[in-house]
Amino acid sequence: MPESSRREKPPSGSPTNDPGETTGISAGESQSSPENQSESFDSSKMRKTKPGIKRLSLTLSVLFSFILGFPFLLKSVEIYRSPLPFKYMDSLSSVIESEPLLFPCQFQAVFLGFRDELNDADKLGISIVERMREVVGNDQACGSCRSNFTVSISLETEKGCVQSNNGKIGCSWQCELLKDNDFDAKWKDDEYVDGLLENAVSGSQKCAGSKGKVYSVVVVKNDEEVRAVAGKHRHGWIIGKVSEAEAVERIAEIFVRVFMNGGKDEGSIHGEFMPVGADGRVVLSFSLLNSNPHDWIYDWDFQRVNEIQLTPIVEALAPIANISVESQILYHTPKSFSSYWDYQRDAYIYDSKDLPFFMWGGVIVWNPSGCSGHSETLREARHTISFKDLENIVDVFMGQLRQLFGLKSESLYAGSSGIVNLLASERGFTEWELDLLARQHTCFNLQSCATTLGSLSRLVQSLPRMIIKDEIGKQVQYSLHAANFARSNATLGAYDDSAVLSRQARSLAEDAFFHPSIMSVSYYSFEHCFAVYSPFFLPVALHVLLAAFKEWKRYKQEKLKYLTWKAKEVAS
Repeated sequence: MPESSRREKPPSGSPTNDPGETTGISAGESQSSPENQSESFDSSKMRKTKPGIKRLSLTLSVLFSFILGFPFLLKSVEIYRSPLPFKYMDSLSSVIESEPLLFPCQFQAVFLGFRDELNDADKLGISIVERMREVVGNDQACGSCRSNFTVSISLETEKGCVQSNNGKIGCSWQCELLKDNDFDAKWKDDEYVDGLLENAVSGSQKCAGSKGKVYSVVVVKNDEEVRAVAGKHRHGWIIGKVSEAEAVERIAEIFVRVFMNGGKDEGSIHGEFMPVGADGRVVLSFSLLNSNPHDWIYDWDFQRVNEIQLTPIVEALAPIANISVESQILYHTPKSFSSYWDYQRDAYIYDSKDLPFFMWGGVIVWNPSGCSGHSETLREARHTISFKDLENIVDVFMGQLRQLFGLKSESLYAGSSGIVNLLASERGFTEWELDLLARQHTCFNLQSCATTLGSLSRLVQSLPRMIIKDEIGKQVQYSLHAANFARSNATLGAYDDSAVLSRQARSLAEDAFFHPSIMSVSYYSFEHCFAVYSPFFLPVALHVLLAAFKEWKRYKQEKLKYLTWKAKEVAS
């Protein structure tokens, strides 16, 4: 090897003089050997470099993305619920159950033809009130006036006219209105007396807070047999040789049993007693069935019957129900079953199994005169039912309709004090019967409305995921307002207004409860929602949480190592 390429090894302990290498040691410092440094540094407890945050940042970003996406997930499965007044819905039900509706009733008794035996109107009024309370008894039926009534008395004697104190304040009877009438001749005609009293009573009474619903009984004393009649309007009369005690007994019974209870011994409501749907509608359907349509085909002028007989009935029942009338003519083949004679009923009858398609209503079998003839010309011609026959048929249907509304079709009421003749109205319902139906209908509708709203409140609160649209909220609000107004009008004696409002309240409550959105299957519970989404998100979320926890724990450990080394360096 050439000598120029050789480099002598410096002696041991002498510093090297290689270019770019500095190994100088300042005075007073000692340099530890590599063996000593390796012995003082523990790699399991210390590190010389600061730990990085890339892994931690990536892991936390994934975790935060899951956390930030959770509200969007909840928003995507959110159910819209219109706020409902649960407090008022529940309170309406509790108020109607605890405080039955009280209808005020105004009564007035007028005594004519009595001499000096009656002179204290207040005392006579107290006697009638006490007897009425005895007749009412413990009847707590909703729809009745019960004990919420007042009685005013008017006495017309030879010395003048005397009225009770409450009569002067509440209802005033104009004295001497009937003084010029010939009682013996004119008062035997019930129709004439009914019209006479209607003109006299309606034109003379001015009642505060009764909305015109004042029930009057006029007692006329003479030497004839006692007769009691209840007219078509809101008044009755008693004519004959009657004493004070008998007059009190008969007046109390007419007021309570006839005007308050409609001629029934009880005033209670048993179930849904009226054929009125939840929407307040009633359909009167009339069908003319022609048997064997190849002969004796009949037609009818139903339009005329509707205008003359049915329209007044529909108008009279308008506050209670929205009634529509329809008619049809059907042709059918001969029946496959026959009637049989029932000796007990003295009529031909059918078994109920033979008429399965009749739900409620009535059937009239009409056999026209002459149909048994053998004239081929008459058999094949088209005939029309006479208007007189149609009137008789509609009268039968009217009696059936009255029964459906819970009213009797009898012309008299037999009470404990005697018989009361009941005049029939051309409209099918007298005014005091319509008042009774309005009171009962109002009470039943409010009870049904409160029950429906209470059930809706409990249902909605038990299902937090149920959809409640704004339409349902509005229906509930309107139903509550209508129910409150109905109760207010009922306490004021506005029977017709309260009946209309209660019908609206019940209809709105039913519409809200049976709204199509409530019947939807989309209002699943939260547990169901968790069970559906957890298989997709729970495993991934669990791994992300575990990874973030491990990475955070590792970062803390590495940082602790670095801080330990830094502390050792400072100490040394």
